[in-house]
Amino acid sequence: MTAVLRSPSGSLERAWLTDLEDEAIHIIREVFGQFENPVLLFSGGKDSIVMAHLAMKAFWPTRLPFPLMHVDTGHNFAEVIAYRDRKVTEWGAKLIVASVQDAIDSGRVTETAGQTRNPLQTVPLLDAITSNGFDAVLGGARRDEEKARAKERVFSVRDDFGQWDPRNQRPELWDLYNGRHRRGEHVRIFPLSNWTELDIWAYIEHEGIEVPDIYFAHEREVVDRDGMLLAVTEFTPVREGETPRVESVRYRTVGDATCTGAVASTAGTVADIVVETAASTISERGATRADDRASEAAMEDRKRQGYF
Repeated sequence: MTAVLRSPSGSLERAWLTDLEDEAIHIIREVFGQFENPVLLFSGGKDSIVMAHLAMKAFWPTRLPFPLMHVDTGHNFAEVIAYRDRKVTEWGAKLIVASVQDAIDSGRVTETAGQTRNPLQTVPLLDAITSNGFDAVLGGARRDEEKARAKERVFSVRDDFGQWDPRNQRPELWDLYNGRHRRGEHVRIFPLSNWTELDIWAYIEHEGIEVPDIYFAHEREVVDRDGMLLAVTEFTPVREGETPRVESVRYRTVGDATCTGAVASTAGTVADIVVETAASTISERGATRADDRASEAAMEDRKRQGYF
């Protein structure tokens, strides 16, 4: 994990962040140069926030030259959706919402009672890519999150059905990226591949980027479920035998509320989160995402089917 370097005054030394920023902006500009119709996935989570920030830097002073897209499960944290909508308005960006609820209502996917909607995101995502004719999809996934994402190339081709074959990937030497694809295929692009969770927070601190309040320690009603602290919400009511309690927590990821756990924390500032993250010995997804615990290959199975 990257060491946190600070000057005697306490400010962050920037050298390694500059390298990561330069690489990501180069990749984003490559996408704009190689593809006709890109889109950037934006959920209001920290990685997609950094992606949007980098994209705006890449094309400043013009506005974002491509739209944002959120694959919305309908079971989100209210604070994150409010942040998403406010930022899209501030940036003057176009937001496309690929709705899991709409896919359920139209019969495109079937919801199973008591199970998370996360796996159901694949169909509305692929539907939106096809209906809008997107040939490049920029995402904020990082290789340090979990092992399936560690296998991904920066430019990762998806076939006509949106599927990924990890055994058939192109070599990427130096900073040369191959965006060639056939009609019907599209390419997933991951400019943050070489970043870690700690890099993300150090960059947020250095750039003074606003993030949803849910990332900072706050008191929330939670229950212990499947080894996680799960918030009590309208989507995740208290089950028989569970005892809710109010605890100081924060979120390391802000996915679907039914499968995203909080962590006990008193970190009230980004600087506090940088320190807390540097001391952590478990990845954010390993600590707080129930859907990745379904099997050893849970994420890879979903990515093969078209998940982001």
